[in-house]
Amino acid sequence: MPACSTMEEIVFSPELTVPDTWVLQNLADDIQRHKEIKGASKIDRDEGYSSANSNAKEAVNRPSTTEYGISAERDASDICRLTNLNDPKSNDFEPTVISSLDLPDLQAKLPTVVYKHVVLPYVAWAQTIVRHETDVLMLTHLILYFTTSLPSAVWLFYRFTYLHGVFHFAMQFWFLGTYTLMMHQHIHMRGILSKASPILRLVDKLFPYITDPLMGHTWNTYYYHHVKHHHIEGNGPDDLSSTIRYQRDELLHFLHYVGRFLVLIWLDLPLYFLRTGRTANAIKAAFWELSNYTAIYTLFRLNSRATTFAFLLPLLLMRIGLMVGNWGQHAFVDADEPDSDFRSSVTLIDVPSNRYCYNDGYHTSHHLNPLRHWREHPVAFLRQKETYATEKALVFHNIDYLMITVRLLMKDYLTLAKCLVPIGDQMDLTLEERAEMLRRHTRRFSEEEIREKFPPRGKSKSK
Repeated sequence: MPACSTMEEIVFSPELTVPDTWVLQNLADDIQRHKEIKGASKIDRDEGYSSANSNAKEAVNRPSTTEYGISAERDASDICRLTNLNDPKSNDFEPTVISSLDLPDLQAKLPTVVYKHVVLPYVAWAQTIVRHETDVLMLTHLILYFTTSLPSAVWLFYRFTYLHGVFHFAMQFWFLGTYTLMMHQHIHMRGILSKASPILRLVDKLFPYITDPLMGHTWNTYYYHHVKHHHIEGNGPDDLSSTIRYQRDELLHFLHYVGRFLVLIWLDLPLYFLRTGRTANAIKAAFWELSNYTAIYTLFRLNSRATTFAFLLPLLLMRIGLMVGNWGQHAFVDADEPDSDFRSSVTLIDVPSNRYCYNDGYHTSHHLNPLRHWREHPVAFLRQKETYATEKALVFHNIDYLMITVRLLMKDYLTLAKCLVPIGDQMDLTLEERAEMLRRHTRRFSEEEIREKFPPRGKSKSK
């Protein structure tokens, strides 16, 4: 991945989604406007005063522009455009059909006859199958998985070859991220297919029991860990995937973090539910995790090689990937308010997270409202942009969670600072000051700090 540029040269990748391009341009305009206002309001040191005829007073006092360079008119226009893009009643509405291309690009690349007589009828039909009219993509992917991953895995058990095994694992490696974030939507929204049909409701409930193990997930563990645990604890001290007890730029700390999850999550999660008085969740989490292990063990006894490539390697890769991603999502924690969603998670405006993984880069927005539909994250971000600025949230571009983790372990804060899109007071920091700010946010919390910053539920923080 190329190194990020300075903020004067924000990278607008041609692969960004249309909403991400609009959001990033909006932030770039804020930065430029802030620089102009700040420059215009400075006193001319040679003359000892600023000209009464200059634009300084007009720029500073302009009622629609805040001290952060935010233009109310610009934001209202962008919010309207993003809202229309998601509104099936609007003429500007666009469903997402495939990951790699937006609908207008798909139309431009395909022959007119194919687009008119294949794509459009498919979109119209798919919108009757999926829960949200925007989410044609999810049906596209379900069809893809059931016509590639499933028959490939079955054939591995029927007639195994190492070449096929390697090919199958490589294919799953390509699918894992997108599939996981589709299931992320599934577990938060209680499904992705239409509720109108009893058959579709049944399919919606059952298909994960087939596809999850093929993609490295054990039955229902993602739901119990992510929805019933992680979003309850929010990277706090009782979160089993919390980063606060680790120095987030140290390799040994990272290896301990990943290793504990790999080895002990099957036990840690049920024990967590028991400690918090949720016995039913403890039993369910343990049952589904152990029953999936039993099924994999049984298959391993029948065909060890096929099981290794079809189930064990994807499981290992997925568990490592989940922890690498979570480390990047929650690596920067502001010691002043570590329990704030704005200050313990980040926003990424990038290609891998948002184009291919259902806007997973908008992690702060997701923690603020876990039930928010994935297509709503960009517009929600713009609606709350000034709050993000005042709350000192972190926004990055041209870098994904994996590379954030890599750069942290390299202690390469300068590259991370170059990837930061400064908002609010961050605009007045030099590149080196931004790098130092990021370094401070990766510091390990002592147990004394944790007791002070994260009081027991129902108690306020000590002054």
